[in-house]
Amino acid sequence: MNRQSPRMRIHDRIVTVGGGTGSFTMLSELKRFANQLSAIVTMTDSGGSSRRLIDEFGRPLPLGDLRQALVALSRSSRLWGDLFNYRFPDSSNGSLGGHSLGNLILHALQDLNEGDLLEALEDAGEILNTAGNVIPVTLDHSTLCAELEDGSIIRGESSIDRPEGREVLPIRQVFLDPDVQSSVRARKALERADVVIIGPGDLYTSIIPCLLVRGITEAIRSCEGEVIYVCNVMTKHGETDGFAASGFVRELHRYLGRRVDSVLVSTSAYPQQLLDAYAGEQAFPVHADLDEVRELAPRVIAGHFSTTERLIRHDAERVILGIWPEHGE
Repeated sequence: MNRQSPRMRIHDRIVTVGGGTGSFTMLSELKRFANQLSAIVTMTDSGGSSRRLIDEFGRPLPLGDLRQALVALSRSSRLWGDLFNYRFPDSSNGSLGGHSLGNLILHALQDLNEGDLLEALEDAGEILNTAGNVIPVTLDHSTLCAELEDGSIIRGESSIDRPEGREVLPIRQVFLDPDVQSSVRARKALERADVVIIGPGDLYTSIIPCLLVRGITEAIRSCEGEVIYVCNVMTKHGETDGFAASGFVRELHRYLGRRVDSVLVSTSAYPQQLLDAYAGEQAFPVHADLDEVRELAPRVIAGHFSTTERLIRHDAERVILGIWPEHGE
C-alpha cells in the first residue's frame, strides 16, 4: 500500500502514543487541529506520587502520565490545569508531601466510579473540558524491566529512568512482567486513526512500553493512516547514551516492525551555555544522521524543530508545520 502524507484536516482522527513531557508538549499544540484526538498513554510509571498511591491504596495503575495528558488537552481556564499539576511540598510527616493534586483527584474519581479508571478519566475530562480522549494503553498492572548488555535485569520504570548508583550499560531489550493486554479503546483508536504520532518521549520508558503491550503493534500495523515518529532531540543518560537519530529508529523498528512512514528529525543548533548545563546530566543533542535515517523510512522530515530557550525541547508548533506545512500557508 502506498501511504502518502495526508493533508491534515480539522476532522482527522489523530492518535498520539507515548507519555511524559514530550507527549504533553505535542498534545498542547495538536488540540488546535483535531476534533478527534486521542492520547494513548504508557502505564509503567513506578515512582513519585503514583508509586505512593499504588503502595498506600492498592491502585494497580499509575496516574501521572494520564494526568499530564488531561492537562495538556484541557480547554478550561489555566487555573484548572495548574490545580491538577499542583504538587504538595515535601513535609516532615510525609502525609501529602510530594503528592500531585491531580493524581489525588483521579484517585477520588476512581473511588466514586467504583474503581473504574475509564469512567474516572471521562469525569476528569469533563472538569478540564478536554479536546480529546486520554486512553490508558492497558488496564492491567505490569512492571517495566530492562535487560542490560551484561544480562542483568533492572525492574521498574523509575530505576531505568534514573541510573544513579549503578554502572551504566547499554540496554539490550526491555520487556513487561507480566505480559499484558491492551485496552479495547486503545486498539480501536489506533485501527481507525488517520494519523498516528509516536513520540516525542524517552525511548525505553515512554514509547516502547506502549508497543510492548499485546495488541498495540498489531493495531498500528493494520492502521490505514500515516505513522509518524518524532525523534528525540536529546539523549538520555542510562537509556540512549550515544544514540544518533538512526539508532532511535532502528530500536522502534525492532519492536514495531518496519511500520513507520515518516520520521521527523530536528537539526537545530543550541547555545553552548545550554549544552554545558545538559552535559552535567550526561545528556547530549541527538546527531541527525539523515542519510542513515533515509534508509530506514520512506519519508524523512528534517529541520529546526526544537527550542533554544531555557530547556531544549521540541517546539510543537514547528513540528506540526514540518509534518503539515500547509498550516503555515
